[in-house]
Amino acid sequence: MPNMKADPVSRRNILKSLSMGAVVGSVLRVIPMQAAEHVHAMITAERAAAKPGGYVPKFFSPHQYKTLRVLCETILPADAESGGAIEAGAPEFIDLLTSENADYQLKLGGGLMGLDALCLDRYTSAYLECAPHQQKEILDLIAYRSNAAADKTLSHAVDFFALLRNLTADGFFTSKIGIKYLGYEGNSFLTEFNGCPPVPGL
Repeated sequence: MPNMKADPVSRRNILKSLSMGAVVGSVLRVIPMQAAEHVHAMITAERAAAKPGGYVPKFFSPHQYKTLRVLCETILPADAESGGAIEAGAPEFIDLLTSENADYQLKLGGGLMGLDALCLDRYTSAYLECAPHQQKEILDLIAYRSNAAADKTLSHAVDFFALLRNLTADGFFTSKIGIKYLGYEGNSFLTEFNGCPPVPGL
């Protein structure tokens, strides 16, 4: 298990390898497998050493991180068969990656602020304070690229949610919970996955 304090150069190098991109045909949609594996090891180490307050975000503000957790759970909730994005460590996964990637900081940090602004404009409340049906309305609005084609003002919000959805999936399906969910019998991370059928409009 990596010692993050003793090995800061390795941590930065691997997290910054995001620019390599995911291998075609990989289970990952956004990042390289090496980065995913390393980040999960970091999450495991942080959870083992966590104080009573739990994981401390490396990039997102407390409000943004709370919003991120809610969005991740909405994207991949727990069910009778498996734990969801929270149990898999997807919010920590995304925060750690974002802490070392300026492009993600702009897209995800700005996207979370934009989500709150959109909700304030429509419902006079930030996303977390909106009623469940209002949260669903907003997510239905930004979940489909066809909506951005019809209303260009939604383009940034749709791009934000698409990236967040892919990173949540990356974090989940490369975790121990996600690998078990896929029925993978080996003792290492998946290197190939045919993916899910495309959703119309995405």
